[in-house]
Amino acid sequence: MCSNHTKVSLGFNDEMIPVGAHICQIFTDDEERSESLYKFLLSGLQTGERTTCFSDKVDGRDFRDFLATHDASYDECEENKSLSLFGTREVYFQDDVFDPDRMLDTLSTYHEESLDLGFPAARAIGEMNPIVQNIEGGNRLLEYEAKVSLLLREHPVTTVCQYDATSFDGATIMDILRVHPQMVVRGSVVHNPFFIPPEEFLKNL
Repeated sequence: MCSNHTKVSLGFNDEMIPVGAHICQIFTDDEERSESLYKFLLSGLQTGERTTCFSDKVDGRDFRDFLATHDASYDECEENKSLSLFGTREVYFQDDVFDPDRMLDTLSTYHEESLDLGFPAARAIGEMNPIVQNIEGGNRLLEYEAKVSLLLREHPVTTVCQYDATSFDGATIMDILRVHPQMVVRGSVVHNPFFIPPEEFLKNL
């Protein structure tokens, strides 16, 4: 089991990040989104971590080809449970409801199962679909993100949350930044100066 002092590469560059990091990526084009997603998953697979992705936009064939060019087999990774891909709606919006408590249970269970399966660490990358703004429970999005930061202290899944800057307004993006300790800027993970500690943020909701 990795402690929170263990560091891993996210695949973006040579930088090493503590496991259990909660990172936000605000992207503006699909190439930026997919490149980060692919690199993040590949890096985890290369270091023996369990990896998962929540996105409606992953091109399965393209991702298979990407893995193949790096001597990794999609089918083998899926079979040995080191890789799993799910649609955003499938994970975040079951029964057309966004339920933060269910999502937090999903993350903690994923971490526990990963360790039980013998993986040293686990990572997840997910893109939030903008329909969250119009779905039941969507008004709890910021509560959820703040609680993820708390959860990762006990269940250190290295997590990247992707948000499309063209699908959320500026005020919402700023709020999203406030609940992520770190963010991706030009391929590097940096401290987020807008971050508000989750205990303080939740107290003021």
